Amino acid sequence: MVGSIDRIKELTQRIDEKIALKQNFKRIDRGNTQKHEQPSPKDHIKTIRHGNIKKVNDLYIKLNIYEKSPDFGEIFIYKAMNLSGIGLKDEDFGDVRDGKYIQIIAITYEPDKNGKKKAKNVSLGYFGKAQTLEPELKNDIIEFVLRWRYEKAFQTLEHYEELIERLDEPITIEL
Repeated sequence: MVGSIDRIKELTQRIDEKIALKQNFKRIDRGNTQKHEQPSPKDHIKTIRHGNIKKVNDLYIKLNIYEKSPDFGEIFIYKAMNLSGIGLKDEDFGDVRDGKYIQIIAITYEPDKNGKKKAKNVSLGYFGKAQTLEPELKNDIIEFVLRWRYEKAFQTLEHYEELIERLDEPITIEL
């Protein structure tokens, strides 16, 4: 467990260093004034993404998700993540469901005995009955799931950017 936390801290530090190198703030000295160039939209998105990953990492540790999934990077392999016992829709956002148990559920797809893909639920965290849940813990659980989904959206965006960039390359057809 300690090794996993050290790896997470090291990964976070490496991400911090890469972001710092890519920052697009350049100082321009003109007399006594200093101006900063505005970061590009991509740099702005990278800064937001970095902050999100850092917060997901902090919540991963705080909520003890590492006990069920020891490698932080592996939590993004899951296809989806849901909550059991807490509403995430607009009409019931943050409402705990009486009599229900609170869990963070990750969803993956694995082949069954016939080779057909089948959804598999994996519990990443169990937090007891809804009625006994502290409000701060409830907010942390909700924030973890939402920030995880936010990072998955960034990964999807990155995937489509890469595909679009491939369109710029000439397509060759071998005969």
